Amino acid sequence: MNVLVINCGSSSLKYQLFDMKDESVLAKGLVERIGIEGSRLKHEVPNRDKAVIEVPMKDHKDALGHVLDAITHAEHGAVKSLDEINAVGHRVVHAGEKYSGSVVINDSVMAALEECIELAPLHNPPNIIGIKAMQELLPNCENVGVFDTAFHQTMPASSYVYALPYEYYERDHVRRYGFHGTSHRYVSQRAADMLGKDIKDTKIITCHLGNGASLAAIDGGKSIDTSMGFTPLEGLVMGTRCGDIDPQIVTYIMGKEKLTLDDMNNIMNKKSGVLGISGVSSDFRDVEEAAEKGNERAILALEVYHLNVRKYIAAYASVLGGVDAVVFTAGLGENGIDSREAICKNLEFMGVELDTEKNKVRGKETFVNKDSSKVKVMVIPTNEELMIARDTLELVK
Repeated sequence: MNVLVINCGSSSLKYQLFDMKDESVLAKGLVERIGIEGSRLKHEVPNRDKAVIEVPMKDHKDALGHVLDAITHAEHGAVKSLDEINAVGHRVVHAGEKYSGSVVINDSVMAALEECIELAPLHNPPNIIGIKAMQELLPNCENVGVFDTAFHQTMPASSYVYALPYEYYERDHVRRYGFHGTSHRYVSQRAADMLGKDIKDTKIITCHLGNGASLAAIDGGKSIDTSMGFTPLEGLVMGTRCGDIDPQIVTYIMGKEKLTLDDMNNIMNKKSGVLGISGVSSDFRDVEEAAEKGNERAILALEVYHLNVRKYIAAYASVLGGVDAVVFTAGLGENGIDSREAICKNLEFMGVELDTEKNKVRGKETFVNKDSSKVKVMVIPTNEELMIARDTLELVK
């Protein structure tokens, strides 16, 4: 069976076509600047030259039409006919409390996703547009929704309820939802496999560290706590997001600077984090380069970031009541040699001993702990697309 995985953003989309007999990637690509001048599609098939297709794409349906044309193209295609695409899996950011797992999309699922737009106004609309487009373009294929929030629906109420008047949860659905769930699920399962254990017998802390970042405490394969909350703004310091701050700071700055709600949202989501402290960049490579040259604010930004992640790891060790492994994934987690070392510093008390030589690795699935370490430290490149493809296969086969 061939499964097409779609991930729609506001003006872009990523895709991968999998042959699920061996989980090989038949084709993958990226469409940029949808609805904007300069639209283009970058398409790759293994062992062939990349194809770049520059053509106006007015909307996601238009873009997905070009994706399907590229997949079936005589020269750079991966299959001869659209009939060879058997199912479509969609990454969907928010399902609220509706679903604790992936589902075949029908009218009731679409209605639920529409209801969740207010919880994810930037992400759910393009996800929904992508689903509707594929339903029209491939009417004989079943579509499956795989939700970022679903994995965290196993959290106990003590982890997801905020200390606000309870009616805000009951009436307005204000609670911790958590995100990056597909990534946390994938790497925790891979970690259990590498440990040679049944995932039901493991306690794992997964660290998804990219421009957006979150941690999850996973007990027996189930998320019991995670750092992102009602929105992806809560939790860790990130590339441009502030993460945890005193809530009173928001009203203080708004009053002092005469800011609107939109102004403050923009500051916390797009001008804060590592960028806000360093004044250099939200890209950790740029900040690390500046720090090496002695830029004090860049040095401070990295110190704040590393301390923040380390505190969450230690906190989640207590939540789990012990840890078998700490897993690093996503852009910085997979490639940040210095960051992994700095984060693991002072975690020896809980049995984390990083091997600095083994740690000199980027983007490779491996152990980076000393042999004497009670807690395994692992680098596992995430593969959300494969997780989506597996769920899609399981539901439609």
